[in-house]
Amino acid sequence: MAHSVAVIVGSLRKESFSLKIANAFAKLAPSSLKLEIVTLHGLSFFNQDLEAPPSADWVTFRETIQKSDAVLFVTPEYNRSVPGVLKNAIDVGSRPYGKSSFNGKPTGIVANSPGPLGGVAAAMHLKTILPGISGPIMQQPEIYLNGIGTAFDDKGNLTTEALEKVMKAYIDAFAAWVDRLKK
Repeated sequence: MAHSVAVIVGSLRKESFSLKIANAFAKLAPSSLKLEIVTLHGLSFFNQDLEAPPSADWVTFRETIQKSDAVLFVTPEYNRSVPGVLKNAIDVGSRPYGKSSFNGKPTGIVANSPGPLGGVAAAMHLKTILPGISGPIMQQPEIYLNGIGTAFDDKGNLTTEALEKVMKAYIDAFAAWVDRLKK
């Protein structure tokens, strides 16, 4: 049976590189993983005053994470950090206190940028945010996808062979790691 992975896309842009990367991972993933792409459109802002009862969009998001076996964050870098929409999703999913939907889930981080650094700062920021509310974060291999602005065709298909090899190696390593942790 395949492990289900919630792939959280940290960008709302229609032509988001993060969404294209998430879709490419879904095509590259081995049969031991079933990737569900989770976009953050329609997820309202976290406000603890609205926690009881939580809004339907919060409940749906939390349930999606809870029913997954693992979580993969795919994020761009905005101003040396993660986009606000992704931080909001983490806040929504990690509440109420002590009942994080991410808790215990093997977690992967994929950062990207059309620039030369590949979102390294965003990935490092996620590594400071997630401990305590998530499961174990895969440490190796790390993946920072740079220069992705020309990596896809006009239909969103990955066209850069070198990038495809890196992504395939990562998703295969993630699958093996999730399998080890879930046994």
